[in-house]
Parts: sequence; C-alpha cells; structure tokens
Amino acid sequence: MRETPPAERRGFLRALGLGTAAAASTASGALAQRADAVPPGQAAKETDVQRRAARYVESAEVKAFYRTNGYEQ
Repeated sequence: MRETPPAERRGFLRALGLGTAAAASTASGALAQRADAVPPGQAAKETDVQRRAARYVESAEVKAFYRTNGYEQ
C-alpha cells in the first residue's frame, strides 16, 4: 500500500467536501417550495374590504402565550 502525503489527502478530502456541499445546495435550491404555495392563476385575490379588515384576534391561546412567556406588564 502506498503512503499518501497528508497534504495530498487533505486536498482530496477538501475537494470531496466542497463538491458534496455544492451538489446538496443546488439540489435543495431547485426542489425548495413552500408547502402552502398556490400557483398564481389559482390564487384568490383579496378585496379592498378584506385587505383592511382586522387580522389580529386576541384569543385564549394568544393570552396564554403572553402570560406564560412573561410578556405581561
């Protein structure tokens, strides 16, 4: 068995790691899509009334979250 110098081995491992990282980032970028994504043609448009409507509702769950996490004054 031939002894490889440490610098040669390090270069090989670095190239292997960089190639793997590049392949993984390319694959995940191409496949990444939000789970709730809706195609633009099928997206429901908001009316002016819906856009101006109040969206925040202080429900029991919200009150409990703020109480247990120390946000109360």
